[in-house]
Amino acid sequence: MNGSPGAPGGGHRRRGGQVALRVLFYLLVAAVVVFTVFPFVWAFVSSIKPDSELFTTPVRYWPDRVTLDNYRAVLEDGQFQTALLNSVIVAVSVTALSLAVGSLAAYSLGRFRFRGRSVVLYAVLAMTIFPQIAVLGALFEMINFFKLYNQLPALILTYLIFTLPFTVWVLTGFLKAIPREVEEAAYVDGATPWQVFTKIMLPLSVPGMATTGILAFIAAWNEFLFALSFTQTPDKRTVTYAIQAFSTATSGLYEIPWGQTMAASVVVTVPLVVLTLVFQRRILAGLTAGAVKG
Repeated sequence: MNGSPGAPGGGHRRRGGQVALRVLFYLLVAAVVVFTVFPFVWAFVSSIKPDSELFTTPVRYWPDRVTLDNYRAVLEDGQFQTALLNSVIVAVSVTALSLAVGSLAAYSLGRFRFRGRSVVLYAVLAMTIFPQIAVLGALFEMINFFKLYNQLPALILTYLIFTLPFTVWVLTGFLKAIPREVEEAAYVDGATPWQVFTKIMLPLSVPGMATTGILAFIAAWNEFLFALSFTQTPDKRTVTYAIQAFSTATSGLYEIPWGQTMAASVVVTVPLVVLTLVFQRRILAGLTAGAVKG
């Protein structure tokens, strides 16, 4: 038959089909890369353009005169410096609390058998389904009740709503993948559950901890809705809120300083990109740890 491997031209057709699929695959990869990378590249290009070149037509994809005035204005802004410090405090605190509480919960869910375990695990997963806007009203009432409005602890507490469930879910799968023989050998030697957790499970779960820690940090660093809702004065703003505030704080009501906004966006994004690239292998290892053995 003409389509059989031994038929004349059958091998050429098969190789031609493989080449076509490979070309299609690389075109798809190129399209995804352009779609995801172009916004950041355009933000960087816009940040080094003079104001006079931002809205010229036809569009210039590279400025005639490179300027660092936008970066200078952003980095010398005292309110933006305060917002950077606030974001560091909030993101680091949220990451530390998520790992501390999440690792304990994951150890219980991943290594012990008890009634309702699956219900608790899927309830934790269900918490990630709700959009932030759906719980905003209840969180606002809670923040007012504890008198935390316009305080950084309000952000730390509310950010745990979306970082802690993810941390518990990922670490549970990671801890379940650790061979039970390791844990049983420690119990035979007389170790307590706390000693097994701190001296055996935590060191073995470093890839999973790195994964959840980095992703929790990124989520807390980029959050905007809660920062907008639970803080008010400039000294309590995070970087996302501070960037949005540039539109009225620097140029007036009817003019948006796009150059400074883009420069601030680059300053805020570059550390996250570097962090992700440095730890990308640990992130992948942690996300796929429980995929085979569960």
